[in-house]
Amino acid sequence: MKFLRAVPLLFLALSLPLLAQDLASFEKRTEVRTLPNGLTIILCQRHEAPVFSFYTIVDAGSAQDPKGRTGLAHMFEHMAFKGTPTIGTKDYAAEKVVLEKIEVAYEAYIAERDRIVGRDEKKVLDLEKQWKDLVAQAEQYVVRNQFGEIVEENGGVGMNAGTAEDETVYFYSMPVNRLELWAYLESSRFAEPVMREFYKERDVVYEERRMRVDSDPTGRLVEQFVSTAFQANPYRNPGIGWPSDLKTFSATDALNFFKTYYAPSNMTIAVVGDLTPEQFWPVVEKYFGQIPSHPKPDERTTAEPPQNSERRVALEETAQPLYVEGYHRPDYLDKDDAVYDAITDLMSNGRTSRLYRSLVRDQRIAAVAAGFSGMPGQKYPHLFAFYAVPLPGHTNAQMRTAIHAEIERLKKEDVTDEELQMFKTRSRASIIRGLGNDEGLATSLATMQTRYGDWRELFRQLDRIDKVTKADIRRVANETFVEANRTVGVIETAQVPRGPSAPPSQQPTAPQ
Repeated sequence: MKFLRAVPLLFLALSLPLLAQDLASFEKRTEVRTLPNGLTIILCQRHEAPVFSFYTIVDAGSAQDPKGRTGLAHMFEHMAFKGTPTIGTKDYAAEKVVLEKIEVAYEAYIAERDRIVGRDEKKVLDLEKQWKDLVAQAEQYVVRNQFGEIVEENGGVGMNAGTAEDETVYFYSMPVNRLELWAYLESSRFAEPVMREFYKERDVVYEERRMRVDSDPTGRLVEQFVSTAFQANPYRNPGIGWPSDLKTFSATDALNFFKTYYAPSNMTIAVVGDLTPEQFWPVVEKYFGQIPSHPKPDERTTAEPPQNSERRVALEETAQPLYVEGYHRPDYLDKDDAVYDAITDLMSNGRTSRLYRSLVRDQRIAAVAAGFSGMPGQKYPHLFAFYAVPLPGHTNAQMRTAIHAEIERLKKEDVTDEELQMFKTRSRASIIRGLGNDEGLATSLATMQTRYGDWRELFRQLDRIDKVTKADIRRVANETFVEANRTVGVIETAQVPRGPSAPPSQQPTAPQ
């Protein structure tokens, strides 16, 4: 047992000089340049294989969705794969004319459809048909999936993107001998995007919402839970968008969102791989330097006022019960951010975590139990959330009681020396593992450069972790985890009537 407890300390001692050496090494191999148009690009040389990975962060996510246009950040992410004036089209000159006509027709249709007084229903139908006929006409010019096919045909792998509350990201990997092709592709789709197949793709997103939210009890709970916890901050809006917005916003709206938030000064690209500055920078400056510059968008947003009473959301569903509660906490720049990381680790990291041991292993009342920070984002003040799924025969009330018992223990008792040291060791190990591959490193470098203005924060965060004390954990727990700051969400299993009146498909089943 003494040997096992010594292992984390040994790892910590060995990793200190390793990380110091890595930082010095990374500084020699890493360059950051801001192009005249404002775009920040990071190059990190890693000559282990003839490939490179990139990670692009646009510092705008669903929190930047305009009022009445929720879902636009996610929607534009879809558009970024539709091509450019030279990719994805059979005849862009002709296609462009039709796309412009589509927007004129759609604006006329929406104006009549949404008229509150004096709406002409026949005119609505006529205008809708005109718009849809033009959409169908534009289809003849589309070469579907050409952008992605070009990437794959040239050795690209892992092509994907994602939209979160705080940011939108794009990434994949390619052979180094395709560097110029990559620069051409990536710069083109951000220099002159085309709103190709916009309304068709909007319907896809609407169906995605129906599947993940409207038809999923957990999705409905999370959406209502978050919109209840946040009354003013845009975090209250779902990233996928509200249904009425998804049936209203236009390709013109998406293009306006792009022009506002996809400014080069609001973007960071990290590239990691078998590249030299001599081959990299001339290519990057040639292509990415041509993206038109725009003013950096205003980052201010509505601040969430302090919560002064517990809020509650309760759904009755023919589904497995679920308990979740959240507490407001400051943003990621707060001096106690690492303390919240410590609490996450103590409560939820693996089978030795407090919630797992108490609710899952010892009491055997939950299938899963955990707590985490960063709901739904981190850029603005957000939530520290706890959740648990009761086992059959147990209730959400038991989950609440058991979670609160662990929270009270955290508030009243110091964590052990071993628990605190394990948090610091695991955090250090996680950072080291993240340095081990091109994809993970590009992600970390771009994220740190975007959030802190310096990629070196990847290493400096270790200082903040090392400074966390037992007293810090107790203090933050007592400041944050209080009733007036709490929002609760539950799914209670609804009872389906038995007997002939209930169709067989509605008969109750045991939770999975």
